[in-house]
Amino acid sequence: MLREATADDVNLMLSWRNQETNRQVSKTSHEITAAEHAAWWSRVRVDPSHRLLMYVHDDLPVGVVTFFDLRLSGPRTGSWGFYLDADGLADRGLTLPAWLGVMRAAVDYAFDVLALDRLDGEVLAHNTVVRQMNRRFRFVEGTERRETYGGQEVTVIPISLARENRRRR
Repeated sequence: MLREATADDVNLMLSWRNQETNRQVSKTSHEITAAEHAAWWSRVRVDPSHRLLMYVHDDLPVGVVTFFDLRLSGPRTGSWGFYLDADGLADRGLTLPAWLGVMRAAVDYAFDVLALDRLDGEVLAHNTVVRQMNRRFRFVEGTERRETYGGQEVTVIPISLARENRRRR
């Protein structure tokens, strides 16, 4: 289940985002400071082109889903990303169920709530596990490109899922 993120979630979000597992598969791999996180929260919570949601699994918040660059007129498109409480889920043996759940919930939200025609995203080339999961959900990979973040060069692969190609349960 997805619910809107609140100020009560800010510290949880930061702690999960700074987990080593999540930093290794993010463009910005440094530890996010409390000040950086507070500035980000101040921007996104009032930005109409963003939706920031908490993923709840077994009645516990365990992840963050963000939709951004939302264009809700004309062709309805937007981008998305997510991260989970990787450490906590691994300790409880719930990583795979939560991962499948957050992806289903995010895709459902994109097409059923936001009524998008196309959902876009990015994945780092070395993140082969996520790339496989994206294919399972019928995301199509675009042409990879090299980018530099924090002095580190990464290979980024754009992904997209059109409404008509969405996997239905």
